[in-house]
Amino acid sequence: MKLPYLPALAICAALSLSSCALFKKKSAEEGGIDGDYVTGTPLPERVEGAGFFGGNVNRGQFEPVYFGYDSFSVSDSELLKLEAAASGIKGLKKDVIIAGFTDDRGTEEYNRGLGERRAQAVRESLISMGVPAARLQTVSFGEEMPADPGSGEAAYAKNRRAEFGVVK
Repeated sequence: MKLPYLPALAICAALSLSSCALFKKKSAEEGGIDGDYVTGTPLPERVEGAGFFGGNVNRGQFEPVYFGYDSFSVSDSELLKLEAAASGIKGLKKDVIIAGFTDDRGTEEYNRGLGERRAQAVRESLISMGVPAARLQTVSFGEEMPADPGSGEAAYAKNRRAEFGVVK
């Protein structure tokens, strides 16, 4: 018995396998992602036992950086906060965890990714201001742990942020 859809299935399989090569990860040298590399700047090894909400991390030492709706671009109005954080971090000589957060609009997966892009944008800005990359880690909580559990634009604006945690 001949299956009429078998040739079409074989063609689809061949095309999907060949297209995977188009999406393979580029190495860090090629400007892509390789392991823990993001935007070409390697992430340091995780600090053992350091969690953003753990007892060995001081939070609130630096002002949060806020973002526009569905954005991970650091606005000009937030640059002063980043400059103050960069200066303070360089003076502390301690590791810092940057946590990205979102409001609760969007899927959990999308918000987790957006939170990570926000944390990475802050990290890259700090690196450009002279903070050593090896001292900056990122984490995303997405829509978890809102600063304001309410709904409406005022609450959403407080939740679209990146916060800093200084490892003790």
